[in-house]
Amino acid sequence: MAQYFCVHPTHPQRRLIIQAARILRDGGVIAYPTDSCYAFGCQTGDTDALARLRRLRDFDERHHLTLMCRDLSEIATYARVDNARFRLLKALTPGSYTFILEGTRELPRRILHARRKTIGLRVPDHSVARALLEELDGPLLSATAMIPGEEVPPNAAQGIRDHLERQLDLVLDCGPCGTEPTTIIDLTGDEAVVVRKGRGDWSLLGSVA
Repeated sequence: MAQYFCVHPTHPQRRLIIQAARILRDGGVIAYPTDSCYAFGCQTGDTDALARLRRLRDFDERHHLTLMCRDLSEIATYARVDNARFRLLKALTPGSYTFILEGTRELPRRILHARRKTIGLRVPDHSVARALLEELDGPLLSATAMIPGEEVPPNAAQGIRDHLERQLDLVLDCGPCGTEPTTIIDLTGDEAVVVRKGRGDWSLLGSVA
C-alpha cells in the first residue's frame, strides 16, 4: 500500500522530501510530479526497483527510460556530450525536453537501451522534482506515469493512487500536473531529430541547433 504525501507545488515541505528520498534509497518506486506530467521513479542502481518500474509501464530493455538530472554537469557525467550538443542542452534546460544520448560507463548497462546503449536524460523545471533530486544527491530513473489502458497520463495524483497504489511505495501529490509528456530529441546522430512533439516548444530547436 503506497504512502501518500500532499506536497506544496512550489515550496515543498522538506520533511516530506527527506522521507521520499529515504523511501527511494530503501528500494522504493514512487510517483512524483514533473514540469510535463507525473512520473514513476526509482534509484538507478537498484535492480529490483528497476524491474518494478519496467513492469509498471510494461517496458522491456528496448524501450528508453529517462534519467532525471539536477543540471547540465550531471547530464555530462552520464552521457556523451560534445560542444555542439552542450550548447543545445544549455539552451533548452531546465524544461520539458528529454534528450536521447549515448550513455557513459557511469551508468549500469541494464538501464540503457539494449541495442543502442542510449538513454533519455533531462533536467526538470519543477520545484518538487528538483528538491527530490537535490536531497538524493544524484539522478532518478524515471518513466511517464501512465495508467494501464489509458492513452494520456493522469493530471492528478489521485488517479495514480486509485489504480496503482499497491504497486507503488509512495505517491507525491502536488495537485494538477498536466497530461502532455516531454518533447523527445534524439542527439545521437549528426543532426538533432525530434522523435516526439510534446510539452517542450520543439520549434525552438531550429534557433539553437
